[in-house]
Formats: sequence, C-alpha cells, structure tokens
Amino acid sequence: MNKVFWFAAIVLLIDIIDVALSDAPAPVTQNHPQSSSLQHQSAHSWGYVGNTGPEHWGDIATICETGKQQSPIDIVHAQPTQLEAIEWDYEPKFQNIINNGHTVQVNLQPGSEIEVNDTDYQLKQFHFHTPSENRLNGRSYPLEAHFVHADKKGNLAVVGVFFEHGRANAALAALWEKMPAQVGTKQSLNKINFELNELLPKNKNYYSFTGSLTTPPCSEGVQWLVMQQAIKASPEQIAAFKAVLPSHNNRPIQAQNQRTISVSK
Repeated sequence: MNKVFWFAAIVLLIDIIDVALSDAPAPVTQNHPQSSSLQHQSAHSWGYVGNTGPEHWGDIATICETGKQQSPIDIVHAQPTQLEAIEWDYEPKFQNIINNGHTVQVNLQPGSEIEVNDTDYQLKQFHFHTPSENRLNGRSYPLEAHFVHADKKGNLAVVGVFFEHGRANAALAALWEKMPAQVGTKQSLNKINFELNELLPKNKNYYSFTGSLTTPPCSEGVQWLVMQQAIKASPEQIAAFKAVLPSHNNRPIQAQNQRTISVSK
C-alpha cells in the first residue's frame, strides 16, 4: 500500500507542475534593436537610466566599456573622400511594428537592400532613437532612425538618418497610427502603404566610419553610413514617439579614438 500511495502522489505532483508551467504567462522578450538575426536575447536586463543604464552595460558585455570602436559618436573632423555612392533598392514589404521596451522597431520581409562597396546588404529592420545617438559637429537632433542591414556573412551596415523639427512626415504618420503603446506588443503592417524612400533624404551624400551596435552586446565591426542631410518631422510626431518610451533611448557619445571619418565629396 505504501508503494502504491507514494507512486500515485509522485504522479499527481508531476501533473500539478506541468499544469502550472503550461498556464504561466510567456516572458516578454525584447529583440536587440540592431541584431541582424533579430533573435538576440540579452541574459541581463538593460536600459538607459539607473542601475541598468549605459554605465553598467560593461557588466553585460565587457566590450561596451573597453571597446575602441564604439558607437554612437560625434561626427567631427570628417575627411572628404570619393566615397562610392550607395545604391538603394527599398521595397514596401513590411512585416510588423513592435514596441520592445527599448525602441519602436519595424521589421521587414525580404526584398529591400542597399549595395555599397560592391557588397549587397539586406534591410532587416529599422528603429528610432530620441534624441539622436550620433551627433554632427556637436549638434544633437530630436530623432534619429537606424536602418539595419546585413550581408550574407552577417556583417552589419547601419544607415543613420537625422530628423529635425519641421512639417509632418507622411511615412511617420502612417507608422505612428500602428505604433504599439504597450511594451512587448506589435501590430501587423501588411496593409500599410508608404514608400521607404520617404524616410530618406533626397541628398544621399553620407559619412562613413566603423563603429558598433549602440546597445548591448555593443559588438564592433559595424559599417556606419550616416546621411549628411536631415529630414523633417513635426514636433508632435516626435513627442508621440517619446510618449511610448519609459525614458530617452540614446546611448551617450563614445570616444572616436583613432578612427577615421570619411565624408562624400
């Protein structure tokens, strides 16, 4: 009788544990804003203020603190260079827009790419920072978009676009209608209709330098292509983006060290 009793008790306990696990809410995952695979999950929480802010990111990845090619930077003393023009082939193949707690990110289906220096980079996603992460000759902009691309080997190229106050941006207006206010939620963009080129300046001259991801794990070797010309967004649009974030979401400026910044002639 004792053996039968204990066997039944163990089976019942296992069933209770299985039910508890199946009923537990799934954890809210937060995609790394600049991961080419969009699957990176940090083992530690991080943010932009307090004990999870940038001054503590070195606890997550040492290179965040010790790296010599970290981003963002203040773009100064750029050297005029005959840079190869970027060839753009963006298609309006949107997947969804997600509020991951660190930014608002738009994920795309395959089909959009750029070509630079004879290398094709597929556009994976783009997201926003306020105020801007990079600066231009000491100037900070109220908003910056990062278009994250990856080549076949997984090398990253990030196009940075500054926004300045002005008239409302039609592309942002379409996106913001779908922007999730709650962290961890997303909205489908299958029926949204606007051209990605509306988020790019007409003048495609750019600054080029080697940098890093601007969030943990702060991986280096990222090719940065920052547009010289800013585009417009209304103060109301920028305020709407800020309203869904717990705080600002820009990493402080990092040292340029011995890096060369090139600028299109």
